[in-house]
Amino acid sequence: MKVTVHRKAHFNAAHRLYRKDWSFEKNDEIFGKCNNPQFHGHNYELIASVTGEIDPETGYVIDIKTLKDIIKSEVEDAFDHKNLNEQVPEFESLNPTAENIAVVIWNKLKSKLDHNHDLEVTLYETPRNFVTYKGK
Repeated sequence: MKVTVHRKAHFNAAHRLYRKDWSFEKNDEIFGKCNNPQFHGHNYELIASVTGEIDPETGYVIDIKTLKDIIKSEVEDAFDHKNLNEQVPEFESLNPTAENIAVVIWNKLKSKLDHNHDLEVTLYETPRNFVTYKGK
C-alpha cells in the first residue's frame, strides 16, 4: 500500500525572467514586467509530496522531520532571500521561471531521498499561479 506524505515550506526570492541572448525588446515582449532589470520578488510556497510504502516497523513513509530537514538545507537555505539569477548557481544559465525552479527543487530533493520514494513538487509563485513537477 502506497501513501503520500506532504510537507509545506516557504521562501522569498527575487528573479528576472529574460534570456541574455535576446534583445531587451524581445525579452520585454515575451516576459513583460517580469523582465524588469531591477528584478522582482515572490513569496514562494512549496509542497513536497513523497509517496512510498509504509515501513512496518515505524509506520512512516518517511520521517517528516527528515523531509523537513532536507527541504530546509536544499531549498530554504539555498533560495530564501536570494536573487535567484545572481546568487543561486543552478540559475546561472537557466531562466528562473516557476517551471524551472520546480524542476531544480525536485532534482535537489530527489537526490536526498530513498530511491523507492516517488516525489512530486508543487511550487506556488502566487496564490493563483503554481506549477507541479513529478520528475517525468
